[in-house]
Amino acid sequence: MPYVVDFVNVSTAGLESSPVAEALAGLRANEARYFKNKYDHVFTTVPVAEAPEILERIHHILAAEREIVIASTPLEVSSFEVEGIRMDYVFYESGLSINVMYTLADSGKRAVGFKLSMGMEVPEELASRFKFARQKSKLAGEIRGSFFVIKGEY
Repeated sequence: MPYVVDFVNVSTAGLESSPVAEALAGLRANEARYFKNKYDHVFTTVPVAEAPEILERIHHILAAEREIVIASTPLEVSSFEVEGIRMDYVFYESGLSINVMYTLADSGKRAVGFKLSMGMEVPEELASRFKFARQKSKLAGEIRGSFFVIKGEY
């Protein structure tokens, strides 16, 4: 069942099994607020079991572009289109969030973003490959993030 992410009253619904559930819920709410403010889009998530094709698409891009396999259990996914950009999200039990921004126009921007919830360690599969910048968030405390540009067509 879809969950509409509320960035006013932050909830850990769907993320309870995470050891950093509150920080991950804040990170998810931070994303929801961004899309509401920038695009007037209501950010919703579903359990991975309800939309496995979203997770498969994200994992395919990670493997094809950088041979990355995420060890953590995926909890929720989201996929939507705003202003010609397809956005795919996955939120993992470890506190990791991955988003794939894929502009549908041929010459558009395409990238994979990683965000780490406050209190989690950098996953081993990402630690040696990426540097993470820090950003403050009222909803999520401190978010550490990194990204890479997608070179292939998907």
